[in-house]
Amino acid sequence: MHDFIQRTIEKKVNQYLSVFPVVAILGPRQCGKSTLVKNLAKNWSNSIYLDLQNDGDLNKLSEPMLFFQSNEDKIICMDEIQLVPKLFSILRSVIDNNRRNGKFILLGSASRDLIQQTSESLAGRIGMIYLAPFAINEVNKRDDFSLNKFWLRGGFPDSYLAEEEDYSKIWRENFIKTFIERDIPQLGFQIPALQLKRFLIMCAHLQGQLLNASKLGESLGLTHPTIRRYIDLLEQTFILRTIMPYEGNVKKRLVKSPKVFVRDAGLLHTLLAINSYNDLLGNPVFGVSWEGMVIENIIVNMPDWNYFFYKTAAGDELDLILEKGNQRIAIECKASAAPKPTKGFWRALEDIKPQKTYIIAPIADSYPIKESVMVCGLAIFLEMEH
Repeated sequence: MHDFIQRTIEKKVNQYLSVFPVVAILGPRQCGKSTLVKNLAKNWSNSIYLDLQNDGDLNKLSEPMLFFQSNEDKIICMDEIQLVPKLFSILRSVIDNNRRNGKFILLGSASRDLIQQTSESLAGRIGMIYLAPFAINEVNKRDDFSLNKFWLRGGFPDSYLAEEEDYSKIWRENFIKTFIERDIPQLGFQIPALQLKRFLIMCAHLQGQLLNASKLGESLGLTHPTIRRYIDLLEQTFILRTIMPYEGNVKKRLVKSPKVFVRDAGLLHTLLAINSYNDLLGNPVFGVSWEGMVIENIIVNMPDWNYFFYKTAAGDELDLILEKGNQRIAIECKASAAPKPTKGFWRALEDIKPQKTYIIAPIADSYPIKESVMVCGLAIFLEMEH
C-alpha cells in the first residue's frame, strides 16, 4: 500500500461539497479518485462507498429510491458511475425532494459529455471536478523524487510509485490492455481491440504533431469520420488531448490543424516500447515527450486559462500560449539543460506579444535570457504562475 499523497484539488472538492448536492469527480481510471475520496471520508461522520463494478454493491441499488431513502443521513459515494447512467434521473428526484448539499459524490472515468444524462438531468445541482494523474507539484517535494523517473513513468499513482521499473512497465501495459478490451466496450463502443490498439500506437508516433485525419485514416484503413470519432472518444476518456492552433488577430498565414498528444508520458512511452530513461534519450520522440509532459502538467494546474499552440505557414512557432482575459503567457518546451531558442521562436513572440515568456527545460533553477523571457524548470514555472 502506498503512502497517501496530498492532491491539490482536495480543497476544491470540499468547497464544492458545500455548494452542490452532487459533486462529480471525473478522470481516467486508476488516477486516484477513490483514494482521494476515501481519504476525505475520514473527516466525515457517516458515509457509504459503492463500487458499481462490484456486483454486490450494484445489487444494493436494485431499488435505488429505497436505498437512498434508508441512507438519508449518509454521504453516498458511487464509483464508476458511467456504468449506470440511469441513476442520474433518480438522483434528480431524490435531490429535489430534499435538497442538501454534499449528499452525493460520483466518480467516473469518462467525461461529462460521454455521460450525457448528467448535464441534462442534474443541471444546477452538480459540480464537476477533474482529477488528473499526479502532477509534478504533487510529488516533487518527496525525498525520493526524481524528474527522470516522473517523466519516464508518468503520473498514474501505481505506475509512478511502483517499487521497480519493471512493475511500473507491467502496470502500464495492463492499463492499456484493460482500457481497450474492457473500459471502451463497457461504455457501449464496439471497436475491435486490435484496431484501437494500432490507432493508439499511431497517435503515440504522432505525439505533438499536426493532426492529419485523412493521412492517419489511410495508414489504418479507416475513414476520416472514423478517425475523428476515435479521437473524440479517447479525449472523452482522458487518454488523448488535442490542442487547437492560436488564431488571435495575427496578420500571418496560420496552421489550421490541431496537434494531438497522449496525455500521460508513461502511457506514451509504453505505446512506443520505451522502457528506460536511456531508451528515451536515444529516441526521436525525446523532445516531444518532454513537450507533452510539460503542457499536460501546465493545463491541469491552470484550468482557468485557455490554451493553444502557435504555428505559421512559414514555420515560426510556440509550443503553448495561455490566455485569460487580456493576459497572455507564451511557453516553449526544450528538453535540453542549455536551451537555445530559434529565430522562429523570437519571430513568434513578436507576432503574439505575450506579457511573459518561459522556456521550460529539465533543469532545477531559473534565469532570464532577455527582458520578460525566463528559462526555468517545470515545477518552478508552476510555483511562479499557478
